[in-house]
Amino acid sequence: MPASRREFLASSSAAAIAAAFTSAAGKAQAPPSQQPATPGAPPAFGTAAAVGPEVSADDFAHAEKLVQFEMTERERNQAASNWRMQMAPNYELRTGPRKLEMLQSVAPATVWDPASVMPVVHAEGDGSFSHSRATDAPLGEIGFTRSLATGKPLPASEEEIAFAPVTQLSRWIESKAITSERLTEIYLARIQRFDPKLRCVITLTRDHALEQARRADKEITAGNYRGPLHGIPWGAKDLLDTAGIATTYGAEPYRDRVPKQDSAVVTRLNAAGAVLVAKLSLGALALNDIWFGGQTMNPWLLEEGSSGSSAGPGSATAAGLVGFAIGSETGGSIVSPSMRCGVTGLRPTYGRVARTGAMTLCWSLDKLGPMARSVEDTILVLNAISGPDGSDVAAVPSTLSFHVGAEVKGLRVGYFPQWMKEAPATYVDRAALETVKKLGMELVEVSLPDWPYDSLNLMLFAEAAAAFDDLVLGHKLDMLKAQVPDAWPNVFRQSRFLSAVDFVQADRFRRKVAEEMARVMAQVDLLLVPSLRDEMLVISNNTGHPSLTLRAGFVEVSEARSDWAPDPAHPLPKFSPPRRVPHGITLIGRLFDEGALCQAGIALEAAFNVAGERPAGF
Repeated sequence: MPASRREFLASSSAAAIAAAFTSAAGKAQAPPSQQPATPGAPPAFGTAAAVGPEVSADDFAHAEKLVQFEMTERERNQAASNWRMQMAPNYELRTGPRKLEMLQSVAPATVWDPASVMPVVHAEGDGSFSHSRATDAPLGEIGFTRSLATGKPLPASEEEIAFAPVTQLSRWIESKAITSERLTEIYLARIQRFDPKLRCVITLTRDHALEQARRADKEITAGNYRGPLHGIPWGAKDLLDTAGIATTYGAEPYRDRVPKQDSAVVTRLNAAGAVLVAKLSLGALALNDIWFGGQTMNPWLLEEGSSGSSAGPGSATAAGLVGFAIGSETGGSIVSPSMRCGVTGLRPTYGRVARTGAMTLCWSLDKLGPMARSVEDTILVLNAISGPDGSDVAAVPSTLSFHVGAEVKGLRVGYFPQWMKEAPATYVDRAALETVKKLGMELVEVSLPDWPYDSLNLMLFAEAAAAFDDLVLGHKLDMLKAQVPDAWPNVFRQSRFLSAVDFVQADRFRRKVAEEMARVMAQVDLLLVPSLRDEMLVISNNTGHPSLTLRAGFVEVSEARSDWAPDPAHPLPKFSPPRRVPHGITLIGRLFDEGALCQAGIALEAAFNVAGERPAGF
């Protein structure tokens, strides 16, 4: 058999090719010449051997409806006349012969680098501005310190212990007030008790966890304390590879997938001495909160999903089933479940944390970050997992400067006045502005152009469909539980009809948006925004800016919330009287300046004084 379709067609008789290829008008078209080119003649477009099915002018007329581009009848005939020689050969990577295996780890050649697009702008005393790369150390003292031990005694109640933040748990372990093994047993027992209600755990790693905990205790007893995560039980969103432990992506086609190596983040947390107790749920292939085991629920309101796609990390952390969790975000997957479940989520700057061994959804958008029960917890975890690993082409060296108790007075906090007046903002968001002022921070009104920011989603849809190309072409998307119009199966199939030209235009638009964000961030130290404001979720994920979502108060809801588009056939539960649930705000920081972001977050967290309340029944 010839080595390629092109070689096969080249060896076919010219007459056979000519007979097979006709235009919409029914006129026979001359095939490309099979004779050797005249010496010195350059190659020309449209002279490849014809491949693929015949295409007619009518086919283009129908396709015009999808791409919103209209041609004349003459133009359609011309396009059809040489489509198989000029455009169809470009599909060989998809249609075959498949000469190479395109693994998810192979990133596009063009890498999104927010630091190069958006230099940090520094205002000088003479009114001029200077620039530095965003990966340079933040202004001020460089270093990392955590809060001091409080001397708080270990509670008698295991529930009180389970809900303690990592900052406190780590001091109890360091002082040997509790062993890692006992703490691990507490969390394992709580998972066994509460997971049937929440469906937040995909794989319980009991034996692995106890082995790690006992090793941690031996090291600590011997005086080899590794730091604040040593002996702390944690949960991994089930898209982080774990050697010898199933990593399923929450999706039916991968239920039996067992990787041979740990992901970069798991490797770093192992080195920090953390104890993996569970692989936590995610919406299938990192969308929303439905996976092959069902829907993960919100501990504060069991009638609704926990939101996603970091559904398990949000639910398990809120219910006190883990000390902390690692989630991921592409377009809101840390922010949204942190909001709904009332936990603290830190989405790092794009490029700070290596993603090697993590499921790829979108090479130019994916980020891995901590979800915990306090702001300081998140920065402690980020400090352990930051840095390049030599494999993730987007991960870059960076500094992390953080000091507990650092002064926040005088920090400039930007906000969008109109956004605070309309949904999804609430009185909690507006009250947060007043708290900012009480802490001595300065409120600064900012604005962005009225642009079609959702157009940037074309990049997510195209990259995600490419990442799961084999599932699309192999019709394995049909195996996924969620098959509604806004779920991945339909989105991935629709993405096959996106225009390559529009993709490039969206990429150019992304640069313009990044430049606008650089302008805004030159005026302020951070932004305070309604957590689920669609424009900022899209903008900041595309520009790569870090975000911190933290509980700021409570609101009442008369209907369950959902990530999914409304479905009249399945109305959401309604509540009378309304139900009280947590509500969070989101801070957006400068690139690679998560330290300042968390220092402001810690001050706000203390002023809000609502982080300690727990969901009833857990």
